[in-house]
Amino acid sequence: MKNILIITDSNSGIKIEEGKKMDVFVIPMPFFIDGKEYFEELTLSQDEFYKFLSNDATNISTSQPSAYYLRDLFKNFLTEYEKIIFIPMTSGLSSTCASATTVASEFEDKVFVIDNLRISVTQKESVYEAVKMRDKGFSCEEIVQYLNDTKHIASIYIYLDTLKYLKKGGRIKPAAAALANFLGIKPVLFTRGDKFDTFATVRSLTQAKKKMILQIKKEVTSEFKEFYEAGKMVVSIAHTQNYDEALKFKDEIEANIPNLHFRFIDALSLSVSCHIGAGALAIAISIDSYLD
Repeated sequence: MKNILIITDSNSGIKIEEGKKMDVFVIPMPFFIDGKEYFEELTLSQDEFYKFLSNDATNISTSQPSAYYLRDLFKNFLTEYEKIIFIPMTSGLSSTCASATTVASEFEDKVFVIDNLRISVTQKESVYEAVKMRDKGFSCEEIVQYLNDTKHIASIYIYLDTLKYLKKGGRIKPAAAALANFLGIKPVLFTRGDKFDTFATVRSLTQAKKKMILQIKKEVTSEFKEFYEAGKMVVSIAHTQNYDEALKFKDEIEANIPNLHFRFIDALSLSVSCHIGAGALAIAISIDSYLD
């Protein structure tokens, strides 16, 4: 019997085939679009999703794997593996974590659900760390302890090109969205994994990138200084249909904060994208104590 299986969900940005190569199982997250259920990557691609958005689909909502699905998944894999570590999207933005924790309690310390406040590329980074620790021979308990101990060593800043989908989802009042659009103001949001708050308002992507880089530079030279100077801080970029700008952003980050290790340029998971639309650009930093 194999030792440890690591499970994550498609919010991490890890593709199913990529996961297989690392002995990681990726749960495709479900969506409902105009009453029909889809599964990220399996029956709903990034391009198809944005076509629905651009065509003003009347009802797009995120969902979660059912308790029945998770119970069967854990039960089946425990016939092959001694223990399971599940790294889902943060409980601050998804109820999958709470549901999985309840189901895991049925398996007598064989299934460990990690709520380490990670989203998208920071979640992906956690999975990569867990894989490296497992492959180096760390125990399940040691990996779980490390992921929990380092959950606050991460930040995400994201520029939104439109407020349309926040307004549509009721996350911003229509009057506020209308005023922002009239003034040409766009938000930069910030999260440590529990919720999104407004970090700044800007009038252009250029201004947003400058503010985000300055803030990340401030963080790695203050509260994260110990890990930055030890060479353990990594940076990634996430975007929604904005790859060319993401490439430019990478160069700007490396020019301004040269000692950060660059990791990923990924499309944001659809669970986040449905609330922010196309044109978004994000920078994310997190710890990686086991860089190759």
